[in-house]
Amino acid sequence: MTTKLDLSRARPHDLGGQPAGPVARTEHDDEPWQNLVTAIMYLLRDQCHLVRTDEMRRVIEDMPPEDYRRLEYFEKWAVGVSALVVEKGLVTREELDQRLAALKSRVAA
Repeated sequence: MTTKLDLSRARPHDLGGQPAGPVARTEHDDEPWQNLVTAIMYLLRDQCHLVRTDEMRRVIEDMPPEDYRRLEYFEKWAVGVSALVVEKGLVTREELDQRLAALKSRVAA
């Protein structure tokens, strides 16, 4: 007898052995922003001891399902780091939004 798996309460990160699409196995260099996100996370976690790995996992797993499915690995890390620095009171959401707007206008120019 085959039992159908009940995924009605599964969160987007919990694939439970379900097909998730192909895995790109090509080698590529990291983009500078990806290295920056990694460095910020290691700084916050390993040097300043302000965040923990399980906190990062939590904020990533708590993303809205559509964001979790749409974003790539380092994009999830960027969102996670952003959420944690706001949650920890290191910056405000407004400060983060202002800095992002300034960066976007600089790139557009």
